[in-house]
Amino acid sequence: MASESAGSDFEQGVAGLPPNAAFVISVAARLVGVHEQTLRYYERAGLVAPARSKGRIRLYSLYDLERVRQIRRLTDEMGVNLAGVEVIMRLTDHIRELEHNIEDLQSEVRRLRATSSRVTRGTTTWT
Repeated sequence: MASESAGSDFEQGVAGLPPNAAFVISVAARLVGVHEQTLRYYERAGLVAPARSKGRIRLYSLYDLERVRQIRRLTDEMGVNLAGVEVIMRLTDHIRELEHNIEDLQSEVRRLRATSSRVTRGTTTWT
């Protein structure tokens, strides 16, 4: 139950923010319900990669915060250790990349079919 409340608190906290919003570590930690040191640990483990300001201050994006929430769900609710979380996160990222590639390829196939259809009907002029 606590994670459901934390989830809704997070969603209420970020509702209406621009997609490029960035948060310093203290605010980010409060939004996702972890200690600042936990965020630093996740960064050292390579699980999140916050941007850095010119002054080297960590800036967490909404994407970073969602990753931290996913890490917490995997560890707290599913009992996955951080090595397992790393594998799951890499696979999840890879799947997203492949899905994006599939969408691009499907778009290209539609474009080529439309071009082929025009060529077949003789409606394309070549320059």
